[in-house]
Amino acid sequence: MHSVDKISIQSHRYVEATARRECDRTFVSRGGASNGTFTAPELHNPYNQSRQCLYTFLAAPGQRVLVEFWTFDLRGKPPDGAAFGELPACMHEYMDIYSEMSSLETGELVNSAFGGRYCGPIPPRRRVSLHRAVALAFFTDHTYTPSTLFYGSYRFINATEFEVGTPIPNTLCSYVIDVGKRKTGLLVSPTYPGIYPKDITCNYQFVGQPGQRIRLEFRDFDLFFGGPHCPFDWVRVYDGPDNTSAIIGTYCGQQRNLVLYSSDERLLVTFFTLPRAANTQNRGFKGIFEFSESFVKLDFISKHDAEHIRGSECDQKILSKKESSGFVYHPNYPFPYIQKVVCRYFIYGMQDSQNLERVRLEFQNFSIPKNISNPDTCSDGYLKVYLRGQEATDSYDKHDAELCGDGDIIPSFPPPLLSDGPRLVLVFSSGELQGRGFKAKYTFETEYRVPGTAAPGGLCAFTYRSEAKKRGEFNSPRYPSNYPSYTNCTYTLVATPNEQVTVVFDHFKVRADAWNATAGLYGGATCSEDWVEAWWTGREGTRVPLGRWCGLATPGPLQSPRGALGLLIALHTDSEAVASGFKARYVFEPAKSIFGDCGGNVSGSPWGIVSSPRYPLPYEAPARGAASRVCNWFITAKPGRRLLLNFDHFAVEGHLTERGCPAAVLRLWYESPGPPLELCGEKAPGDRWQYLSSSNSIRLSFIIADKSVGAAGWRAVWTEVTVGVGEECPEACGGACLPPGALCSGLPHCAGQRKSPRC
Repeated sequence: MHSVDKISIQSHRYVEATARRECDRTFVSRGGASNGTFTAPELHNPYNQSRQCLYTFLAAPGQRVLVEFWTFDLRGKPPDGAAFGELPACMHEYMDIYSEMSSLETGELVNSAFGGRYCGPIPPRRRVSLHRAVALAFFTDHTYTPSTLFYGSYRFINATEFEVGTPIPNTLCSYVIDVGKRKTGLLVSPTYPGIYPKDITCNYQFVGQPGQRIRLEFRDFDLFFGGPHCPFDWVRVYDGPDNTSAIIGTYCGQQRNLVLYSSDERLLVTFFTLPRAANTQNRGFKGIFEFSESFVKLDFISKHDAEHIRGSECDQKILSKKESSGFVYHPNYPFPYIQKVVCRYFIYGMQDSQNLERVRLEFQNFSIPKNISNPDTCSDGYLKVYLRGQEATDSYDKHDAELCGDGDIIPSFPPPLLSDGPRLVLVFSSGELQGRGFKAKYTFETEYRVPGTAAPGGLCAFTYRSEAKKRGEFNSPRYPSNYPSYTNCTYTLVATPNEQVTVVFDHFKVRADAWNATAGLYGGATCSEDWVEAWWTGREGTRVPLGRWCGLATPGPLQSPRGALGLLIALHTDSEAVASGFKARYVFEPAKSIFGDCGGNVSGSPWGIVSSPRYPLPYEAPARGAASRVCNWFITAKPGRRLLLNFDHFAVEGHLTERGCPAAVLRLWYESPGPPLELCGEKAPGDRWQYLSSSNSIRLSFIIADKSVGAAGWRAVWTEVTVGVGEECPEACGGACLPPGALCSGLPHCAGQRKSPRC
C-alpha cells in the first residue's frame, strides 16, 4: 500500500510528497510553476544495512524540473570518496542522479541514461530534466543518517523556452526556426542551465526570407573542452541550409562574445555530445537570434576581389596574388554608409620561403564626419589602422592611426600608409553619424626587409649615400631568415669625393653545396650557385672587381680607394636551396692617403721585404672609433721584369675555407685582369705561399676591421725576376729567374729555398 501524505514545503500548495517507503519522496507539480526544498532523510540503521531512498520530481505537461544542491556532504573518505564522480570512489554512501527519464513508469529509471554518482563534499551541478522527471537515488549503509547530509531546492519551470522552433519529427531536440513564426528568439541547449546530456545530436535549422541575414549571439557558452579541435562535444555552425554547407566554425569550451552572422537567409546550428561513461559538468549554451534585412549587404565585398569572412557581419580578407593591387570600400559603397556598423579589413601580403610583401594603402575618397561637440578626436565614426600585425595578439587597442574627418580636398586625405611586414588591418566603425565613407587603393609590394633607400618598382636594389647617413647596416633579404631563391640584389654605397667607405661583414652564410674551395682557390671559380660579389666603383662608371664569396667564407673588410665613388655589392641566388645570407655594416670616413695608415710605394731595388704593421710584434686593431686600419703597398719592378712574392710567415685572424676573413684580410693583386687574392688564417711551416705576378707590378692591401683582436701578422719577400725561354738562369725558382746574388742575400726569396753553394 502506498500512502499519500499532504505536506507543506515552504507553503507551495501545488506540491505533494508521496511516501512509498520510509524515506522515498515524490514531488509532483499540479498545474502551475512551483518550487520547494528537500533534505536528506534522517535514518537510524543500527545493523549497517543497505538503505536506499528515491527522490522523484515530476513536472506537469509543458514544464521541466530544475534541481540544485546548496549543501552536500555525503560521507566518503579515501579510498572510498577521494575522487568525486568516479564510480569506484563512492562505496558506502552516495547519490545517483537521473535527469533524462521520459516518465516515472516502472523500469524507466533502470533504462534511462545515468547522470552520475556523487559523494564527498562537492555538490553535483545544477540539473534540468530533459523531459518532465528527475530522480535522485540516495544510498547509505551508515548506522545514522542526519538530515544535514544534503540540502537542495527544486523548481518546476516553463518548458516553452526549450521549444525554440517547430520540432522536427522523430528527433529529440531538433527544430526548424522560421522567420514567418518568429523574427527574434532564444536558442538554448536542451537542459540549459543544467548539465547537458551525453550522446545527443540537436539540429537548429534557421529559415529566413531572401535578402535577410541571421544574427546569432551566444550569451553563455560552456561545453566540455577537449582541445582546440573539439573532439568530444561541440557546436558547429553551417553557413547554409544543411551540413554540406560551408562551416563558419566549430566551438567548444567556454566562449565569450561569440556573435555570428549568416551570409544569406539560411543557417544550420548542430549541437553534438559524445556518447561516453564519464560525467560531464558543463551547462551548454544560451543565445539569441534575429532575422533582419538591415544587416550589411555583402555585395561591396564580393565584387571587389576580396572574400567575406564567414560568420562576421562585414569582415573581409584580401590575399595577395603576388604584387597585386585593388580597392577597399566602406560598406554600402558607393552610397553613404550605414550607422552603427563595425567592419574589419584584413589585407595580407605573401609570406613564405620565397615571398615576403608589405602593403601600401592610398586613399582616393575619405569622409567620416567628426562629432561637432568633440572635433579634436574621432569620438563617433573612425577608421583605425594596424600596420604591425597587432590582430595576431588581439591588440586592437594598439592602433597605429585613427582616421576621421572630411576629405573634400585631395590634400586633406589621409597620407599613404605602409605596413611593417606583410599585414595591414583596417577597422571601420560608422558610429551614429552618416558619411560618404572611403575608397582606398591597396598595393602589395615585395618586402626585402633591407634598410636603405629602395629602388622604385620593387627591385631588390638599395642605395646608401654619405649625405644621408654616415654609418649603418644592410643585409640579405629577410635576414636573419633565409633569403629567397632566384633573386638578384644590389647594394650601392656612394661616398663624397673626399671620403672612403668601409664595409665589414658580421654574419655570412650563403649556400654553396658544390663549393670545394681550398687556400689559393677563391672567387668566381669556386662559387657557382649563390654568391656575393663586390666592386670598387669609379665616378666615370667603371668597376674594379674585388671578389666573389659563398659558403661560410666571410668576405674580408672592404674599403673603397681614395677618389673612388664607393662600393657596389651584389647578391645572386639561383633557383635551388637557400641560406640565412649576410649582415654587414658600413662607415663613411674622411679619405686617407693612397697608402692608407701605412704602406708605401716600393721600386728601384731588386728585392725587399713587406710586412704587417709592427711586425714581428702582433698587429693591432684600429684606433677607437675608427672603422678600419688600412695599409697599401705598390711594388713596381723594372719594365720587362716580374715580381715573385714569397710569404715566409703568415698568421692573420680567420680561416679561408671554414669562416673566411671577417676581421682582417690581406688582398694581393698579382694577376691582371681579375679580382685580388684574399689571404687570412695561418701558414704552416711546410706550406708554400709563393706568387708570381703577370706584370711588373703587384699591389697588397692589408685591412684590419674594428672587431679585430690582433694576431702575429705576416712577412713576405718580394723579388724582381725574369721569365723567359732559353735564357741562362743560374738561380731559378718556380719557372722564374732570380737576380744574381739573391740566394746569398739571406732572405727567403723562394719557397723551400736552400742556400746556394756559391755563397
